Amino acid sequence: MTKTLPRLPLVVSMGDPAGIGPEIVVAAAARQPELLSRLVVAGDVATMQRAALIVAQAGDTPVPDIRIADGPDPRASTSAGGLVVWQACDRHDPVPFGLTSPVAGRVAAQCIRAATDAVLRGRACALVTAPVHKEALSLAGVPWPGHTEMLQALAADHLGCTVTELPVRMMLSEPRLKTVLLSTHVSLRDAIAAVTKDRVLQTLEITDRHFRQFGARRPRMAVAGLNPHAGEGGLFGREEIDEIAPAVDAARAAGLDAHGPYPPDTVFMQARAGAFDVVIAMYHDQGLIAVKLLGLEHGVNTTLGLPLVRTSPDHGTAFDLAGKGKARPDSLLEAIRAALVAVNGGG
Repeated sequence: MTKTLPRLPLVVSMGDPAGIGPEIVVAAAARQPELLSRLVVAGDVATMQRAALIVAQAGDTPVPDIRIADGPDPRASTSAGGLVVWQACDRHDPVPFGLTSPVAGRVAAQCIRAATDAVLRGRACALVTAPVHKEALSLAGVPWPGHTEMLQALAADHLGCTVTELPVRMMLSEPRLKTVLLSTHVSLRDAIAAVTKDRVLQTLEITDRHFRQFGARRPRMAVAGLNPHAGEGGLFGREEIDEIAPAVDAARAAGLDAHGPYPPDTVFMQARAGAFDVVIAMYHDQGLIAVKLLGLEHGVNTTLGLPLVRTSPDHGTAFDLAGKGKARPDSLLEAIRAALVAVNGGG
């Protein structure tokens, strides 16, 4: 990163306290201590202190002290000399590792709300979210299945509009491949029903706008088909003919660099080879399997369409690793890097 970093801090929500989120936040700061002047953690102080002890016991890298702040104050983040943690949720006894609980879901959601509000109100420059557990959120009565839907609702409320008026999309990326999902956390039956001309066109428009907003060229977008062989001329389904191809034609008529639909079993290979900048996938697993097969250590989840920059690691809470000091912060560091590049006008 060669550009001047923003003065406002980047806020990191700690994630589910029963998972690896708190540990990878500490491990990221330990591995790259230059980030300490940029980060504020929205979390639970006791949970983050426990994570720091675990990371310290597991390795030889010096672990920064946990410094307590009243909120995401830039002055606190640059002068504290440690990892700044702001008590952004109800105080509670640290929850057991690896167990799904309503307490963990509640405090994780509280941290996301507080961190999102800080960015929307201009007190922080971007949001990076550590992993949450969807079942824990549900047990806590959180009405959204994951980060994407929750952030969309919070941002829409801040803007005074409905979620329908603030469409968002999930982009998963790693150095060799980027893919944007037409739908996210819905059943496969509902995902198929979501493949409409209007939704495909909207996804192309959101993707094009995101790439251009953050300093990149107009993206070369490939659209995957829904059916095997992209429908084989209608033999295996008509979604490509009736919905997807008309959306691509409309996007091209509007000046977007859109192509397809292509057979989904080959289009990701074409993009990885450099033929396209991003692939529009028709449903969650179609896109995510392709990216995650290339490796989780460099994967980043970015929410497109929000009035703020939000990234996260491309992995979950990893309950089987929680509390053991074995979780690696690589993907979180990539997410932090991507957020800082975005707020500095990079691609």
